Amino acid sequence: MSKVTRVFYISAVLAFLFVVWGIIPKEVLPNANLDTVTTAIQTYLVDQFGWFYLLSATTFLIFAIYLIFSKYGKIKLGKPNDKPEHSYISWFAMLFSAGMGIGLVFWGAAEPLSHFNIPPYGEGGTAEAAATAMKYSFFHWGLHPWAIYATLGLALAYFKFRRQSSGLISDILVPLFGNRIKGAWGTTIDVVVVIATVFGVATSLGFGAIQISSGLSYVFGINQSIALDMIIILIVTVLYLTSAMTGINKGIKYLSNTNLVLAISLMLLLLFIGPTNFILNLFTSTFGSYIQDLPSMSLRMTPFDPGNSWIKDWTVFYWAWWIAWAPFVGTFIARVSRGRTIREFVSGVLLVPTIFGAIWFTVFGGTTINLEFFQDANIMQQVNEIGEEAALFAMLDQFPLGTFMSIIAILLVSIFFITSADSATFVLGMQTTGGSLYPPNVVKLIWGILQSGAAAVLLWQGGLQALQTASIIVAFPFAIILILIVISLMKAFKQEAKEMELKRKE
Repeated sequence: MSKVTRVFYISAVLAFLFVVWGIIPKEVLPNANLDTVTTAIQTYLVDQFGWFYLLSATTFLIFAIYLIFSKYGKIKLGKPNDKPEHSYISWFAMLFSAGMGIGLVFWGAAEPLSHFNIPPYGEGGTAEAAATAMKYSFFHWGLHPWAIYATLGLALAYFKFRRQSSGLISDILVPLFGNRIKGAWGTTIDVVVVIATVFGVATSLGFGAIQISSGLSYVFGINQSIALDMIIILIVTVLYLTSAMTGINKGIKYLSNTNLVLAISLMLLLLFIGPTNFILNLFTSTFGSYIQDLPSMSLRMTPFDPGNSWIKDWTVFYWAWWIAWAPFVGTFIARVSRGRTIREFVSGVLLVPTIFGAIWFTVFGGTTINLEFFQDANIMQQVNEIGEEAALFAMLDQFPLGTFMSIIAILLVSIFFITSADSATFVLGMQTTGGSLYPPNVVKLIWGILQSGAAAVLLWQGGLQALQTASIIVAFPFAIILILIVISLMKAFKQEAKEMELKRKE
């Protein structure tokens, strides 16, 4: 029987208190409400430590690429005879669903359109702005976030399956700090991990509910309201908790495979109905400029233009957001990666989702920009009136099968909603039961209700943005923890290499 640890009680109480703080009206606490406090802290961190986020994310990418070509690449994440539990297709599907899911659907059309109108440099609405918009969309959803996930996921999988560790993130630091990390410091690290996961996933669930209700409103004329959002969260919560109770090998695997088929079908349909030749040309040129400009984009700040907040609003924000999501995605992809080599793991996690994401953004973002640039479709005007969640449906509405594609998109977001929440309940259960790969259903049930409750209550009170900001604040200390994890992992690899060398000589 898995043991519920003190991390569970501490993090559950903290998460509950944050939600209570978030629903207190601003009139009651005008200078100390959740939104005001978290926004002030986030603004300070982004202004003063934007360089730190950029350097950290780039360091994780360099580290991941190094591992692919290093002598450690042959090390297996498990015992020498362990075989991978999942086929490549199922493995990639679960990486895709857990790591980017709702975000790709939400931002696939909206982000390139936003950058096209307000680019990081130059004049908006031009051909140059369009090319820049696509390049930065590739950048924000490409190698850097997946390098962050790969770094933590690899460390967790290596220590859990190779060295029979508990699976807790704090235990990865044992080679660096010894058993001292198992006390109060270790508990603190694990609580930070759980809080970041709860806040990050609850925010995505809230935004997912908004997009589903926006799609229903756009396609079927249903009045978009907070009541509809609540009903959607309730229905999806029941569905994902049912999936979570069936276990990872059934519920999440089947849903992830279904999602991959739906996502590819929708993307191919739009590719052939939309401006096919334009999209293919755009992908080719954008991928080339992304690779060419990757070093300069990775380290681009604006010290001589302090009034330009674009980098802080987008790139620094994203890097902090991905770091905040790393405990959730990293733990999940580690769980489904037993039996793969380090080279296989890092290559798969780094390259496959990056390439798929680039194609996705080209098809959806490229089509949106094409409509706006060549046909003056006024999609941006609808986004300004309704919200960013409307960009996808406003774009699809321009095509003959627009309603059909919008229904597929709604279904896609709904299943992503389920797989993300489903995966999160497993991760939260694992991290609060001492690293158990099979956390009790009651623990998963509590976390499922708590994260959906947080999303519902804060959506109702308009506090989702504050919750998102809070999770990004948590990313700052976790970025430092990730750097320590890289050092600890290299120390463990060197120790294993020495042990293997001694065995050869015997």
